[in-house]
Amino acid sequence: MRVSTSQTYQRSMTLMSNLSAKADTQQSQIASGKKVTAPSDDPGAYRQLAGLKRTDANDKAYAANVSTAQGIIDQSDDTLSNIETQLQRAQELFSNAANGTLSDADRSSIGKELDSIRDALFALANSRDSRGQPLFGGATGDLPYVKADDGTISYVSSGEPAGIPIGDQTSIQVSVTGDRAFAAGTSDMFGVIAEFTNVLRSGGDVQAASQKAVSGTTDAFASVTLAHASVGARGTRLELVADQLNYAATAREDARSAIEDVDLAATISEFQQTLTVLQATQASFTKLTALSLFDYLR
Repeated sequence: MRVSTSQTYQRSMTLMSNLSAKADTQQSQIASGKKVTAPSDDPGAYRQLAGLKRTDANDKAYAANVSTAQGIIDQSDDTLSNIETQLQRAQELFSNAANGTLSDADRSSIGKELDSIRDALFALANSRDSRGQPLFGGATGDLPYVKADDGTISYVSSGEPAGIPIGDQTSIQVSVTGDRAFAAGTSDMFGVIAEFTNVLRSGGDVQAASQKAVSGTTDAFASVTLAHASVGARGTRLELVADQLNYAATAREDARSAIEDVDLAATISEFQQTLTVLQATQASFTKLTALSLFDYLR
């Protein structure tokens, strides 16, 4: 009888202890809204959550880089559009200057406007991005174009700038180097304009110079247009990467929630059931203790 009573006591005490621990856990989950807050709660789930958090941190950094790259792409797009506009105006002036009815004053005015266009192109070609890096520079990070004392404008950069990381072992070049974007040699937009204005001011063969300048700027314009298309394609790629990162972030959040978050309504219901069972067990144990003591005294 004593052994049986001792075993009954022990089972009741163990049951009440387990129920009390379960109630404490459920109460903690309701308060925090999380099922896993420490490795001891669920080692496997805790490792999964740690992995998801690491990946999430990495992708947030990549997403920030994508945003930066998109800003630079937009700036490159606007700058190239402005350069195209300047080249189009230069072509109009080349053709206008070849008109035999223009006065010297008219040609002087055209020459001054072409000088202004050349200066504008020089400034645009040396534009810096939001990081302070040249939009159309090379590997050194220095301004790609310099103007000599005689007014000659030259490309002085070399190599390719470092790409911006947008994924694991993946990076993207956000612009085009100036030597590719703005042509070179006979199609160098700075040289074409300078050569024409020299002929215009020296009284040379403006007709022939106009034809040559129009041809040169046509080639330069084609080079800029090609660079513009390349920048646009990179912008499209960045949009796809941004969408992929957003999709992955949503999927990770769903996975994290399934592992970590508490179903509040269900947990509250289970908590109430646990308390009911615990209270009933405690009441039974109290009665059992009273009866056993009565039997012992009797």
